[in-house]
Amino acid sequence: MSSEPPPEPTPDRLPGSSPGDPSPKLLPVTLFDAPDAPFLIVGITGAGRPFRPSDWADRLAGVMASFQPPGTGRSSHLHYSPYVVPSVHEGHKCVRVDPAIAAVEPLALTFLVNFARDNDLRIEPAG
Repeated sequence: MSSEPPPEPTPDRLPGSSPGDPSPKLLPVTLFDAPDAPFLIVGITGAGRPFRPSDWADRLAGVMASFQPPGTGRSSHLHYSPYVVPSVHEGHKCVRVDPAIAAVEPLALTFLVNFARDNDLRIEPAG
């Protein structure tokens, strides 16, 4: 039995996570931690591998389709939200996110940023 104390939690990790932990217990991102300008969630992991499944961007944008700008009204046709749109960036699937989605539903923006972080995906400015 080791007498070493457990590692100290870092600001983004829960107690019980260690820096070398392959599946660290990350603290959830709050609305205040989310980017305030449009950004891309790029389907490349931190290890440089393409994110799977290959239609992840379409699925994610589909989940966010109900978040429409105020006054848009209901439609019988499903279409992507203008705040979350699948695209391609430098040959990789991505989702363009407009942080204005937080005006419709703050948790939607938090969900998107946490999705990227939980899946080790790159977040880049949408230039």
